[in-house]
Amino acid sequence: MEHLLTVSGMSCGHCERAITQALQQLDPQAKVHIDRLRSSVRVDSSQPRDRLVQAITEEGYAVAPA
Repeated sequence: MEHLLTVSGMSCGHCERAITQALQQLDPQAKVHIDRLRSSVRVDSSQPRDRLVQAITEEGYAVAPA
């Protein structure tokens, strides 16, 4: 299932890697596409949205409510 999340606080490649790694730790098969300019993270994962959001917030980034 594809999830589109609005994530604030991403400012560099390190941010992208941290979010990607956090999501892929939760779901190793997840496909993650990040657009920093639009503050968007698109995740194709079998995990529910709330678990994805939790993984991102644990890295220190804010996720806008759906």
